[in-house]
Amino acid sequence: MPFVLNRVERGRYLDSVALMRLSRRLSALPGVEEASLMIGSPSNKALLREAGLLAADGEQAGANDLVIALRASDERLGQEALRSALAVQRDDSPSETLRRVRSLATALDVLPHANLALISVPGEFAVAEARKALHAGLHALVFSSGVPLEEERALKLVAREKGLLLMGPDCGTALIAGTPLAFANAVPRGDVGIVSASGTGLQEVSCLLARMGRGVSHGIGVGGRDLDERVGALATLSAIDALEQDAATASIVLISKPPAPSVAAQVLERLAHCRKKSVVCFLGLDKPGLAPTLLAAAEMAAGARVENDEQQVGRTKGLVHALYCGGTLCTEAELVFKRRGLQGHRFIDLGDEKYTRGRPHPMIDPEIRNAHIAAALADSAVGVILVDVVLGFGAHPDPAGVLLEVKCPKTIVASVTGTDADPQVRSRQVARLRDAGVLVAPSNAQAAALAASLVY
Repeated sequence: MPFVLNRVERGRYLDSVALMRLSRRLSALPGVEEASLMIGSPSNKALLREAGLLAADGEQAGANDLVIALRASDERLGQEALRSALAVQRDDSPSETLRRVRSLATALDVLPHANLALISVPGEFAVAEARKALHAGLHALVFSSGVPLEEERALKLVAREKGLLLMGPDCGTALIAGTPLAFANAVPRGDVGIVSASGTGLQEVSCLLARMGRGVSHGIGVGGRDLDERVGALATLSAIDALEQDAATASIVLISKPPAPSVAAQVLERLAHCRKKSVVCFLGLDKPGLAPTLLAAAEMAAGARVENDEQQVGRTKGLVHALYCGGTLCTEAELVFKRRGLQGHRFIDLGDEKYTRGRPHPMIDPEIRNAHIAAALADSAVGVILVDVVLGFGAHPDPAGVLLEVKCPKTIVASVTGTDADPQVRSRQVARLRDAGVLVAPSNAQAAALAASLVY
C-alpha cells in the first residue's frame, strides 16, 4: 500500500522552474513513486489533491508556504525522502555570488539598469507582479500560467500604453538580445527576429536557423493565447512593431497555431505594411504564401534547406503512436499526417495540463513518456512510435538517455530540437539515439513524414 506524505515549509518560496527540477530529483529517490513541490495556493492544493498527493499537513499550507508532497512505496523511505528535501533544495539554490531579494523594488535597487522582469509565480499572484513590473517601466516575461484571459488582455493594454512588451502569460521561451530565457536554446545572434505564440515552435525554428548558419536577433514569446479574439494579438503586434524598428533585425518570422480569423486578418495586414521581409506560419491554416510547417518557416527565412537523411527502413503494418513533450511539435506532426490523408494514428501531447497536474513538465522530466511507450509496446496495433527530444536550458540533462531506458523492439522515429551549444549537446544526443537503433530525422516535420512513410 503506498503512503502519501507531506511536509510544509512555512514562508518558503521557490519559482516554478526550480520546483519542477526539485520534484524530478525527489522522484528519483529510493521508494518514491511520485513527488511534487508546489506553493500552497488553493489551486495548487487542488492539483495535488486531484493527483492523490495531498495529505492533512499539506491541507493546512497557505499561499506563502511550500508543500513537499510525495507518494512512497515504503513509509520509512518516504520519510527519509522528506528529510532530504531541504538538502536537495540547498543543492539547487542559486550560487551565493548571486544576490537574493524579496521584492521587485529591492531587485531594482540591486540592478537599477534592469529593463526586463521574468515572472514565475503561481497564477494567482502573477498579475500583480506583472503589473508592478510594467509600472516600474520594465518589459515582462510571464512564465506563469493560470492567468484569466481578461487579466491577460488588461496587462497587455497597459504594456502597449507604456511602450513595453508583455510576453505571456504562459510564455515558456524567449531569446532577447542573445539572452535565452526559460526553455530556450543556445543559438547564435543574427538578423532573424521571431515572434511566437509557441515555446517549442520558437525553439524548433531558432535551432533550425542555427543549423543553416543563421542567427536570431530576438525571439519574442507572446503566450499561447495572444492571437485569441479576446486578446486581439496585442503582444504580437507590439513585437512586430519592435522588430521593425530594430536595426539588428532584417526579417521577421511569426509562429502560431491558427488565430481567430479576424485576428489573422489584422496581423497579416500589419505584416503587409511592414518594411521588413516576413514569414508567417499559422500551423493548420493552409493559405497561399504561408509556411505550412515550422521547417518551411525556417527554410523560407534562411533561404536555405535542411538536408534530410535518406534512411532505408522496411515498412511495417500498424499505427503510428506519437508521444510528444512539445505541444506545437505534436500539432505539426499531426498536420503532416493530415495533409497526407492519413487517419486513425494517435498523437498525444504529454505537456497538456491533464498529464502535468502535480508533476513536472515532460521537458524537465521526460520519464512520464516511458510508461506510455511501454503501453504502446503492449498494443499490437502500434507499428511505429514517434517522439520529440527537446534540449536547451531548463530541459532534462539527458532526455535521450531517459528515452532509451525502455527497451523497444518496435521502430522509434525521433527529432532532436537543439544545438551543439546546448548543455545536452545535440550531436551527442543524436548519436546516442542512433546507436540504439532510433531513426533520427533533422527536424520534427521530417520525422513525422518519415514515420508516416513507414506504416501501411
